Amino acid sequence: MADYRARIEAARVYDVAKVTPLEEARKLSTRLGNRVLLKREDLQPVHSFKLRGAYNKIVRLSDEQRARGVITASAGNHAQGVALAGKRLGIPTLICMPRTTPAIKVESVKALGGKVVLFGDAYDDAREHAEQLASERGLAMIHPYDDPDVIAGQGTVAKEVFEQLGDRPLDAIFVCVGGGGLLAGVAAYVKSVSPKTRVIAVEPEDSDCFARAYEAGRRVELKQVGLFADGVAVKQVGAEPWRVAKSLVDEVIRVDVDEICAAIRDGFNENRSICEPAGALGIAGLKKWVALHEVSGLTLAATVSGANMNFDRLRHVAERAELGDHSEAILAVTIPEQAGSFRRFLKQLGRRVVTEFNYRYAGPKEAHVFVGFKVASDAETAELVAQLRALDYPVVDLSQDEMAKTHVRYMVGGRAPGLVDEQLFRFEFPERPGACLDFLNAIGTRFNISLFHYRNHGAAYGRVLVGLQVPRGQSRECREALSSLGYPYWDETDNPAYALFLGGLEK
Repeated sequence: MADYRARIEAARVYDVAKVTPLEEARKLSTRLGNRVLLKREDLQPVHSFKLRGAYNKIVRLSDEQRARGVITASAGNHAQGVALAGKRLGIPTLICMPRTTPAIKVESVKALGGKVVLFGDAYDDAREHAEQLASERGLAMIHPYDDPDVIAGQGTVAKEVFEQLGDRPLDAIFVCVGGGGLLAGVAAYVKSVSPKTRVIAVEPEDSDCFARAYEAGRRVELKQVGLFADGVAVKQVGAEPWRVAKSLVDEVIRVDVDEICAAIRDGFNENRSICEPAGALGIAGLKKWVALHEVSGLTLAATVSGANMNFDRLRHVAERAELGDHSEAILAVTIPEQAGSFRRFLKQLGRRVVTEFNYRYAGPKEAHVFVGFKVASDAETAELVAQLRALDYPVVDLSQDEMAKTHVRYMVGGRAPGLVDEQLFRFEFPERPGACLDFLNAIGTRFNISLFHYRNHGAAYGRVLVGLQVPRGQSRECREALSSLGYPYWDETDNPAYALFLGGLEK
């Protein structure tokens, strides 16, 4: 800690970076019963903290290294930091980025003079390519997190926090984690100046390499990572960040996509800014930690680490934010198919705010309703379900059902009488031009496609729901074929949303 504190205090970052505000989030503070402070790294010139570490590393290179140029791999924010540092210092920069990187980040790097090479579907693919090019061309590799000078540069975030706090205590700070550079720098500085302040790492559930390492006591490599929070989509925490942070971090919080979207909305409500998914992790983790521990009266800080958001993603964020705050319930309700039953059901709902309503005839005796409501909490959802069941309505709560939220709500009523041997699968795959065609080509003609629903909200991954006719005795062959595609997938054949709104098929 002493070594890193000295490195952080000597870090050269302010040639390009600025001291960002530590703002009180008044609405969140009131709602959560704690004083919430936001470290606004989204206000940096490249809208991310990453330029701190990039510049601190590059400015320390020898004249010979500078003359040859530098290379890095990045999902976007570190790339912009390297490009800006190179522009300021007159050093050529080559940037390897995944093909799934949001366009806003790619264009920003190019605008800063960086030469961009798009390679692979995730950060680790781009990193391996960058390391190969660095070796072939004799370029200095500017690692986005696994380097002491980079970590020291990121640690200046914590230094500023404590300078801005003055004599006021800080009970906990929530830090987003990808490769771990920011976490290591912040943890080293915090624990050196305020050992009682809790350092809490926050990761997406589907990119939780630090959490897995923290639980195992060693670095763990994930087989795959989620791509919604592309800025932290890393399969393994860096060796040096892990060495530094493993004994300094007090706790790790995992958050899901809906909770991240809700945190983006919270940031907008506070200051009318829009942070990217990775940038909202600190807020999402802080909210979840307060709810889990039922604490009040504390002073809590969260890093708002970036704001490089593709505009097209906002529709997805807005759609899922309500679910992330548990302020929308999605229910499937079966009602009698008889005169007046639809009206009676609506009457039972009273004055509740309805967010979505889909009605579908299901036969001579019953109909299915897919309905969304505004609610204040999970408890209110449970109360509503109990109320409807007490009135003899069959109800299925789909509020946490990913397939229902992503696909079925847009497909209600898609039945195919007489279709046999259908099995249903949900896929995610990295989005890039031609990805949907590649997916269909990979499935081939082995199994008949009986249903296909594709959605993309400008995100870094496409989402597909596929029905396949799988003859009896060929289920194992089908799953082996699907696994060979290399895409994350889930068997949704037994999902109740499928049975109610898309199924009813002969087996």
